[in-house]
Amino acid sequence: MSLHGKTAIVTAASRGIGRAVAVRLGADGARVAVNYRENEAAAKEVVDVISARGGEAVAIQADMSVAADVVKLFTESDRHFGAPDILVNNAGLTVIGSTAEIDEDLVDAAIALNIKGTFLAMRYAARTLRDGGRVVNISTGYVRAPNPYVGVYVGTKAAVDQMGKSLAKELGPRGITVNSVAPGLTETEGVAAEVMAQAETYIGMTALGRLGRPDDIADVVAFLAGDGARWVTGQVLSATGGLA
Repeated sequence: MSLHGKTAIVTAASRGIGRAVAVRLGADGARVAVNYRENEAAAKEVVDVISARGGEAVAIQADMSVAADVVKLFTESDRHFGAPDILVNNAGLTVIGSTAEIDEDLVDAAIALNIKGTFLAMRYAARTLRDGGRVVNISTGYVRAPNPYVGVYVGTKAAVDQMGKSLAKELGPRGITVNSVAPGLTETEGVAAEVMAQAETYIGMTALGRLGRPDDIADVVAFLAGDGARWVTGQVLSATGGLA
């Protein structure tokens, strides 16, 4: 699906799913703003990959939980490429811990990034996205089938899904679609060791018999970002490989 002439902002795009999404959208022809919070070198490496394949990209630092940084991200992206057509909200904090013992500071951090940060980005997108644009939020398959110790994480992502469904109805008259992608367990650098220790259990529960890869999720995001998904909005697409 060609995205030539489109501009995409991908948050937390220096590694993992965000990196795969940025590279895929760049390969499809989009000009990509590669957001990062701390790892400038990794973000610039993503820019280099996109550029080497004939695309256009720029690395932009911003902490998505800070309103002024979100404004900076959109402003700098606009300065380089013009108004955005696509926003992919990938920035998030995975929090694992028992309800009885989880640290309150971790809860606050998850709420600040996963809920507030996604809201801030969607708010600015609602103001600046071109008509016919796309918003894709990265959620989690845990929302559909919660496991122990992920209650805080699931709660924040459920909020993201519901905010997206509401925004889809707000922006529908402008032809803008808003959807979530809910990955299952995906092999990235950010997956906690205690989760990966249970990888074989997850594989056994997955119809396709393996863990997800970042490219698996990027392909789903690319579909939602393209014209082929023009009639899909307000949805949560499960991308779990059939995880039961």
